[in-house]
Amino acid sequence: MPVLSKSKLGPLARREQRLALGLLLPTVLIVLSIVLFPLLATFWISFKPISLADLRPPEIFARERTRGLKNIHDAEETFRLEYRLRNSSQTEWVRKVVLEDTLPKGILIAELDSRCQLDGRALRCELGDWEPAQNEKLRFETTVSEDWLTDREDPGKTPPSITGQSSNKLLSGNFTLENFLDVFAMREFEAILLVTFTYTILGTAGAIVVGLFAAQLLSLSFPGRAVFRGLFLFPYVAPVIAMAFTWLVLLDPNSGALNALLLQMGALETPINFFGIRWTEVELFGLDLPIPLALLMVIAFEVWRYFPLSFLFILAKMQSVSQDMFEAAEMDGATPFQKFRELWLPQLAGILSVLFLLRFIWTFNKFDDIFLLTGGAAGTRTLTVSVYEQAFAINNLGAGCAVAVVIAFLLGLFALAYFRSLPAEEGL
Repeated sequence: MPVLSKSKLGPLARREQRLALGLLLPTVLIVLSIVLFPLLATFWISFKPISLADLRPPEIFARERTRGLKNIHDAEETFRLEYRLRNSSQTEWVRKVVLEDTLPKGILIAELDSRCQLDGRALRCELGDWEPAQNEKLRFETTVSEDWLTDREDPGKTPPSITGQSSNKLLSGNFTLENFLDVFAMREFEAILLVTFTYTILGTAGAIVVGLFAAQLLSLSFPGRAVFRGLFLFPYVAPVIAMAFTWLVLLDPNSGALNALLLQMGALETPINFFGIRWTEVELFGLDLPIPLALLMVIAFEVWRYFPLSFLFILAKMQSVSQDMFEAAEMDGATPFQKFRELWLPQLAGILSVLFLLRFIWTFNKFDDIFLLTGGAAGTRTLTVSVYEQAFAINNLGAGCAVAVVIAFLLGLFALAYFRSLPAEEGL
């Protein structure tokens, strides 16, 4: 069908185009701001030598207190007015610190600090430059007059204001590559990368394969099929915390049902800590093969929890395929395996490729499943767990964002390779 160029569009069509773009523009801008701002912020922080504490610029905290004010009943009695000040930063200076406060009516300071001035009820103290973690108490011996006894206004009703000059590491022009150097120099970086790809590839492939067989099984007609279809969706729709806790309880080495069953059957001599053993040996054909037990259990949880998504997509595609070719193949004597290989797979290739792309990206970014099951211990530490550990466990926010940028870069390479591998008519 020929496509009209913009020059061939009539005035009404061009006006409709402008109207459509105007209506879509706010939505597009909102989506871009929600998506792009976190990405740009993460990329920015990855080149900054900052920790979590540096997200808030250095400032002076002030706390105002009175001692003996509640016991005053007559004029000319005295009490103590205190300001407790502290530099919030452990590493940065705050320059030209100034404290300002408005005293209640009838409050008279008998003797001022040399750095302070009192103009009527306005108190102003120029405290100079404060070094990191500096703290100080300003004490004033204060009297009250009859005017204060009338209202008895608390001096703390109007909190003091503190001003000062400080540098914000987050917004400064100081950039560095140290975060990325620290990430690549991590002792276990290669092992973490290998675990990440192993977990992602096996988890993605396993979820798709199990979903494919589940769709094949439940595409058949039998009594109670609708009930089984609903049950198959349970792992995906149930809360991840509940599912992870259930697996931990069932596989617990001390009170888990699976260990108890295997012990009673004589398959085990001692209980197995499925989520706590990094490597174990399994005898196969007379050979002792080491396997990463905890990692395989986490992958099994990933496959079990997310195969229903593949099952839904594949089953929907299967129901849209005409059955005439399968009936003809059956009349020609084709076996079930031949029908699956020669007829079903070509029909499902498109949806399987889309599922692989989506599941690969989601599994590569998966954090909650691993963190809830093992916390990244026993050889299950992935790049996403490293983001959490760097940013929050050891307080190195810059390194955590650097790991996140590495994840985004690897996923970008995967997406590029994926789309370049598609046939020309299917590529983007």
